[in-house]
Amino acid sequence: MSNDRFPRIPPLSIYQLKPRFQAFLRPAVGRLYRAGVTANQVTLAACAVSVALGLWLFFAAPPAAAFALVPAWMLLRMAFNAVDGMLAREFGQQSALGALLNELTDVLSDAALYLPFALVAPFDGFWVGAVIVLAGLSEFAGALGPTIGASRRYDGPLGKSDRAFVFGALGLWVALGGPMPDLVAWLMPLLAAGVAWTVVRRMRAALADASRAP
Repeated sequence: MSNDRFPRIPPLSIYQLKPRFQAFLRPAVGRLYRAGVTANQVTLAACAVSVALGLWLFFAAPPAAAFALVPAWMLLRMAFNAVDGMLAREFGQQSALGALLNELTDVLSDAALYLPFALVAPFDGFWVGAVIVLAGLSEFAGALGPTIGASRRYDGPLGKSDRAFVFGALGLWVALGGPMPDLVAWLMPLLAAGVAWTVVRRMRAALADASRAP
C-alpha cells in the first residue's frame, strides 16, 4: 500500500490559527504601543486576572453561572497572549525577563484556571491535578527546544489554545446548569492522555529539529 495514497496527516492545533488572530489584533496593538503599554505589563496583567479568577471560583464556591467567566476570559486571555508577543516582536520590546515571564505565567495561569474543575462533579480531583501537571510539562517541553538547538515547539494535539477551548466549553456547560452524566468523568483521564501525548510529540519534534541543525 503506497504511502502517497494515504499521506500522514499531523494532529491539528488551534495554535495554527494564530497568524489570522494576530492580523485581526494588529491595529489595536499599535494603539497600545503608542499609549505606552509594554509587553511585560500585558503578560503580568493576564496572569493576575487568570490567578484571581481561578482562585475565586475554587475558594468562594460562587453560583454555577459564575463559570461563564471561564470561557469569556479564556478568549480574552488568548488576545492578551497574542498582544504581548506582538508588542515584543514588532515594537522592539523583547527581553530576557519577558521570555521568562511569558513561559512561567502561562503555566501558572493554566493551573489556576483548571483548578476549579476539581470541584465539579463528576470530575475527579486527581485527574484534574494530573492535567494541570502535564499541561505544565507540555509547556516546558516546548520551551526547552532552544536549549538543545531546536525551535520552540508548539505541537498539538493539546497545546495551550486547545486546552483553553476544552476548559472554556466545560465552563460554559457548567454555567448553563446542564447536568453532566457520569460518563463525562472519563474526560479528564482522556485529556491527561492527550496532554501526555503532546509532551511526547514536542520532545520528539525538538530532537528531530536539533538533529537537522548544522
